[in-house]
Amino acid sequence: MANQFSHLDAEQNPTMVNVSEKQTTARSAMAQATVVLPPDVIKLLIDQEIQTKKGPVLQTAILAGIMGSKKTSDLIPLCHPLALENCKIKIYFDASEQLIIQCTADITGKTGVEMEALTGVSVAALTVYDMCKAFSHDIIIKDIRLMSKSGGKRDFNRSQ
Repeated sequence: MANQFSHLDAEQNPTMVNVSEKQTTARSAMAQATVVLPPDVIKLLIDQEIQTKKGPVLQTAILAGIMGSKKTSDLIPLCHPLALENCKIKIYFDASEQLIIQCTADITGKTGVEMEALTGVSVAALTVYDMCKAFSHDIIIKDIRLMSKSGGKRDFNRSQ
């Protein structure tokens, strides 16, 4: 049946998907998260990078996002451990002054990198929260979502 969960075996127990028969292909995924910050924190980040006791907020979030992507299989039980070939975190303010975090992950392999991209944006967004909570707890992380993926059985592309 095509609508079965891929992570359940015949006895309905959790299992890792067997990718041994899959073709090795170039695979890419991009995920995005939105962080809504209070106006006073936005002003600090737009005017200059906030330097906290923990370091510069956005630069630290970029590093944390990359590290999170690399640790995905340690966090998500049935994810395959992957040797990422590329991982980039991009952080910017959109027209409505929401902080947009994007993670693009690439690999040549037998399984996709969607979870690595989603984990990367999640960890980067949580890092922004952690580093800015001293200024305000009125921070919202929202809209964590896969934007695109390519290279597997099906490509996917979400229009904003």
